[in-house]
Amino acid sequence: QVQLVESGGGLVQAGGSLRLSCAGSGSTFSIYNMGWFRQAPGKEREFVGYINWGGVSTYYADFVKGRFTISRDNAENTMYLQMNSLKPEDTAMYSCAAKARGGNYYEARSYDYWGQGTQVTVSS
Repeated sequence: QVQLVESGGGLVQAGGSLRLSCAGSGSTFSIYNMGWFRQAPGKEREFVGYINWGGVSTYYADFVKGRFTISRDNAENTMYLQMNSLKPEDTAMYSCAAKARGGNYYEARSYDYWGQGTQVTVSS
């Protein structure tokens, strides 16, 4: 199994940028397809984006297309989420997850391992 730790969250003004990191350990990071999810207070967890094991394929939720970019460095066992043009509605706890089996990439139940999350707060 793989352990995941997120970092890079914080407080930023609307229109600003943040780069989140998801560091993996304990297993071969490169074999996992990976995803980012977020959950705001009082709301359900929602899919943000996905990257396949090789970093070739990425998919994004409609509300982040053109603003967020997912990448990964398997040599460093790390996945990234570059967030630009942030909006107050992007405020949430952001979590990374590793997917070792089948299932839809946009569904949280398809993922096997999760990090603890990092808080992103965007002020207006």
